[in-house]
Amino acid sequence: MPVVVAGSYVQRYTPVGHNLGLSALVAVAPVVVLLGLLGVWKTKAHTAALAGLATALVVAVVVYEMPGGMAASAALNGAAFGLFPIGWIVLCAIFVYDVTTTTGTFDIVRQSIAGVSVDRRIQLLLIAFCFGAFMEGSAGFGTPIAICAAMLIGIGFKPIPAAGLSLIGNTAPVAFGAIGTPIITLAKVTGLPLKDLSAMVGRQLPFFSLLLPFWLVAAMVGFRRTKEVWPACLTTGLSFAVVQFLVSNFHGPWLVDIVASIASILALVVLLRFWQPKETWRFAGDPPLEEELGVKARKGAGPAGGSPGPGTPPAPTATGPSREVLMAWLPWALLAVLVFLWGIPQFKTHVNDWALAHHFGRTFHWPGLDLRVKRVPPVVPKAKAETAVFDFFPLSATGTALLLTGTISGLALGLGVRGVVRTFLGTLYRVRWSLLTIAAMLGVGFTTRYAGLDASMGLALAKTGVLFAFFSPLLGWLGVALTGSDTSSNALFGGLQKITAGQVGLSPTLAAASNSSGGVMGKMIDAQSIVVGGVATDQQGEEGAILRYVFFHSIGLASLVGVLAFLQGHVFTGVIP
Repeated sequence: MPVVVAGSYVQRYTPVGHNLGLSALVAVAPVVVLLGLLGVWKTKAHTAALAGLATALVVAVVVYEMPGGMAASAALNGAAFGLFPIGWIVLCAIFVYDVTTTTGTFDIVRQSIAGVSVDRRIQLLLIAFCFGAFMEGSAGFGTPIAICAAMLIGIGFKPIPAAGLSLIGNTAPVAFGAIGTPIITLAKVTGLPLKDLSAMVGRQLPFFSLLLPFWLVAAMVGFRRTKEVWPACLTTGLSFAVVQFLVSNFHGPWLVDIVASIASILALVVLLRFWQPKETWRFAGDPPLEEELGVKARKGAGPAGGSPGPGTPPAPTATGPSREVLMAWLPWALLAVLVFLWGIPQFKTHVNDWALAHHFGRTFHWPGLDLRVKRVPPVVPKAKAETAVFDFFPLSATGTALLLTGTISGLALGLGVRGVVRTFLGTLYRVRWSLLTIAAMLGVGFTTRYAGLDASMGLALAKTGVLFAFFSPLLGWLGVALTGSDTSSNALFGGLQKITAGQVGLSPTLAAASNSSGGVMGKMIDAQSIVVGGVATDQQGEEGAILRYVFFHSIGLASLVGVLAFLQGHVFTGVIP
């Protein structure tokens, strides 16, 4: 049956024999090809991404009967979004890191972090969980993964664990990331009260915020070594969870991650003033502790090599940070300030208004696609034309804040204009294939979205009856795995969650919130994030290894969100606003 009416493409969700199950199996083919080539056959990421994109286009055109020109337009729209703002963030984040390594200041930063604790488990909590949450709350869209993975490898973590652990750490904050954008989007899509959605997510994720520090450390060192630092894990997770609950329930979604991450950092630093692990855990092959600290270590300090030793060496004896230390931390302090400023909605609006007035940015209605694709029930309450716009506002983009950070820092640290330009061009050359990969992967996501492949998969999960409360978070997980964004997943499946919840007697607020809470666990396996982790750790070509590192963590945590949502939907219903 033809699906083109008056120049529009009307989605249908059971193109294979009018059977939802078979249609969903065909719809998942691009994801299977992409992840299979990455994780099983260990194909290079850009090759796997292009193969996944080709599969998505074939399924969209041949099976779903989407016009070829429209499918190509959707892929190009996704590729454009992959390059800007996502690729722009990745490029400029790595540029900041390259500036610090080129000037040699990262060695001083490493020694400063070691002054807090030379134990690798504590360093992991401080960077991948606490600082990563601040970056997620301020900017999102891959920024925390790029920054934290680069910092971890800079202080001595091996590349694959640095990328994988950054991905695992970047979960609990995602639902409230980028100044609450995912929850705000969810409220717009579903029509449910923003306050109720923020509160409901804030009654789900704190459980995982408390669990995640333990899970994160255990992923690196195992359960036995995790028990040795349980006070640090508990302090980090509990402080974050409590503030996350309070701000989301009594204020709203905007500042949840920023306030909670600051509270977590302060709590961990204060704890370390009074407590240190009895035994210091280090990697095999780590440099001597004297070199790590930049001072002579205490006699009897534990040996390097992944095996613990008694005590932790004292921090440097200086009464305060020297000018050299302050200058070394300048790029990271400036990064935090500028990324936070660029994340303020009022700032973005003001800058975008100026850009429009001076023709330095605009919104493009994507040709051949905007308002020409119609979603129909049961995915949406009534037929609706999908917008396809591309916002190009370079001044307000988070990547531009990172570019300014790297440029100002490079000049302040003595690189000079030529040195800054040379460093940036070197970074661009290094990430060229990764930018192609990100563009292709976003092309896959946009093609599956506009063709309706994602809706077929979502409807199949929605046909689970009383178990829908368990599968509801997994639908959000699927959405993030496909799109790389909790915001996009909420826009994609928020309406479907609300409709299905009404059909099976579940709270629409719970189902919609679970989409966002479950979605955060898909962040660690979405192809875009994996590529970002690979770029940040200079592991282009090893994306499959990163995927294998995090895959079962993602499945396990998403399933736990499903169990929690099921209990809240059928047992502890009083927690629902």
